[in-house]
Amino acid sequence: MRITIIAGLLVLSAALTAFSLLAFDLFAPVRDEAQFVLVTGALWLLFGLAYWLLRRVRGKAVVALILAGSTLIGGAAMVGPPNTSTDSARYAWDGIVQINGISPYAFTPADDRLDSLRPDWLFPAPQTTTDGQEACVGERIASAHKTDSGDLLCSALNRTTVPTIYPPASEIFFAGVRFLTGPEPAYWPLQLAGLLLSVGTTVLLLVGMHRRGLDPRNATLWAWCPLVATEAITNSHVDMLGVIFVVAAAFLVSSRKVWRGGVMLGIAIGTKLIPVLAAPALLKRGGWRMVTASILSFALLYLPYVLATGIGVLGYLPGYLSEEGYQDGSRFALVSLVAPGESAVIVAALILAVVAVLVIVKTDQNQPWVGQLVMIGATLLVLSPRYPWYALLLLPFVALSGRWEWLLVPMALTLRLLVPSVQLTQTSIAISVIVIALVSLHRAGPGGLKRILPRSRRVRPA
Repeated sequence: MRITIIAGLLVLSAALTAFSLLAFDLFAPVRDEAQFVLVTGALWLLFGLAYWLLRRVRGKAVVALILAGSTLIGGAAMVGPPNTSTDSARYAWDGIVQINGISPYAFTPADDRLDSLRPDWLFPAPQTTTDGQEACVGERIASAHKTDSGDLLCSALNRTTVPTIYPPASEIFFAGVRFLTGPEPAYWPLQLAGLLLSVGTTVLLLVGMHRRGLDPRNATLWAWCPLVATEAITNSHVDMLGVIFVVAAAFLVSSRKVWRGGVMLGIAIGTKLIPVLAAPALLKRGGWRMVTASILSFALLYLPYVLATGIGVLGYLPGYLSEEGYQDGSRFALVSLVAPGESAVIVAALILAVVAVLVIVKTDQNQPWVGQLVMIGATLLVLSPRYPWYALLLLPFVALSGRWEWLLVPMALTLRLLVPSVQLTQTSIAISVIVIALVSLHRAGPGGLKRILPRSRRVRPA
């Protein structure tokens, strides 16, 4: 009976995922944020209930349910185009440019020299309005102007007038997808790739957990999580590619396969730089060998692009950091309350430095996922990005450690995206910090805080 109820909840989750994708998107000129939040909340509630029920299931049915749910919910997330982000349009364009022999760092999408490469679904033709003017029409279509001619350019991409920001492993991935499909298919190729990577990560977690005697039911915290369906599949965020390499790195280094783990970590960082947050927990065992392997693999990924484009491989990264408010401190939701302005950057850096030191010193090298969870989760709480897909990197370590309370982090970031209110963001992140701290202290038991903090040496009287 319990298995039947769980299967029903998974079917309901898949149906609600498909409904939310078809009924709501952040690009609609008029949207009901309250309904979007309610449906998203319902998805998280179904997820939590299904996970709670699975805790009482034993045997082979556990693995079957986890894999079936991961595939079913993930498949439902492909029924429509991206609904909270236009990033996958840029991924597609970068791939199209590369299969035509052009470095994605060499030109902006608005460059006139790329006119012959533009598919209609990414760059629809301007339409003539009743007053005889040309205009861009469509929910996700932005207006820009070509670099040289100044002609109107209608584009599904964001930031059409700046070079790409994505590191080389991501660019190789984009090129690989478009090499297989060509330029004409719209969003589904990357969504399918996201589904395969998502289910592949579920399998990797299940195998790794089995070999290490960990509870496989906690893989649900990745496999059925609404954030995975929405951001790894529907919106096809390339963070998903970094996730699978980071998990592989954690398993390899913890198994003393340091060189191979370092290569996996370097590839993950070469996908999107934030996977470097998984490194401190691996340093005590990985040491110089892991660092060397990571740097070499990262450098080799960049080498062909550097030879083709030079310093242009930095892309839009410096401009992005400034745009997001990380240089003046305005982006730090909680830190800016006590350290306004540029001082927030210093305070945030100090907090994360302390966390990193504690993670390096205290992490169990046979099971580094708790340290990785704390490092990544603390960074997300301090930096409080407005993009919940950054939390995809956190989820596999929630699963490996079984510390479900850290799911409050992606929930808070999702709420920030759907309802962009500073006060609501500060409240939700503050609640996350308090709950995580209280539950973590409860898990640690008596004397837990003393075990976490560095021991002070006692000075004996002479």
